[in-house]
Amino acid sequence: MAHERSSGPRLSPSSYEEDIRAVLAPRLAFFEAVARHEHVTRAAHELGVPQSTLSRAMVRLEADLGVALFARKGRTVSLTPAGRTFLASAERALAEVEKAADSVRADADPTAGRVSFGFLHTMGSETVPALIRAFRVDHPRVRFQLVQNYGEAMIERLRAGGLDLCLTSPVPDAPDLVARRLDEQRLRLVVPDDHRLASRRRIRLAEAAEETFVTLEPGYGLRRITDDLCAEAGFTPRVAFEGEEAETLRGLVAAGLGVALLPPPAVARPGVVELTVTAPRAVREIGVAWLDGHPDTPPVAAFKRFLLSRRGNLLPD
Repeated sequence: MAHERSSGPRLSPSSYEEDIRAVLAPRLAFFEAVARHEHVTRAAHELGVPQSTLSRAMVRLEADLGVALFARKGRTVSLTPAGRTFLASAERALAEVEKAADSVRADADPTAGRVSFGFLHTMGSETVPALIRAFRVDHPRVRFQLVQNYGEAMIERLRAGGLDLCLTSPVPDAPDLVARRLDEQRLRLVVPDDHRLASRRRIRLAEAAEETFVTLEPGYGLRRITDDLCAEAGFTPRVAFEGEEAETLRGLVAAGLGVALLPPPAVARPGVVELTVTAPRAVREIGVAWLDGHPDTPPVAAFKRFLLSRRGNLLPD
């Protein structure tokens, strides 16, 4: 395997990070095979490439690195000290590539793959556990990576590739997303049990115009819905507290800090009364969203079909 002058790209200090992938990565498997066999012909046979191609690749690799990796005697080679150092790193790099390949193949496995699924905090106590439990009747080995967050944060993560699907409200309307409405959930006006309105069962939201509200922070879907409903009722809510959890707000209502528009609780909470809002129609739509044009793995496609089949029957009774 005679040395020849390299005509390929060279690694330079100024462009090292840009060049390293293009120059070294395709040659690592070639190098590892030659180092393991200590014979160019046997390595070429294993790799299924011509011996001349493999020889040229090793010569160019050495030229690009500027060091001799092999001591040569005919087609038999042995590693130099620099070659042994480089081999250790090459083996680790190739092992990581193999590990990554195994991981993505496992995630795409139709029977035991992975679904990255995001959902709202208020969906976490009953809705999502019930959905996963029902889905696993027919797909018992599918794994879930669950992310619980507010709507805008989940949409950002969806766009970044960190989620396959998300269950959110309001149902997003964006050109890069596909969203399907699945159900709607009535919102209630929650008041302290000693409040002037606590003896009522129904209320028009305009009757709460002078009340102090506790709400979720701006950016949360439920906050946007609250602001819109209050505007439709003819007032802007006076906000005493902005939080991140619906149940925290329910506790603050019980403490007398204000009133709140909230979805029904998983478990009835003492200290509050929940009133049906008759006008305007106080509901939030819940839907599933995914990135348009993003290919689904088999487990993601199966879970998407399952969610769409629950249209109108998403929420627990």
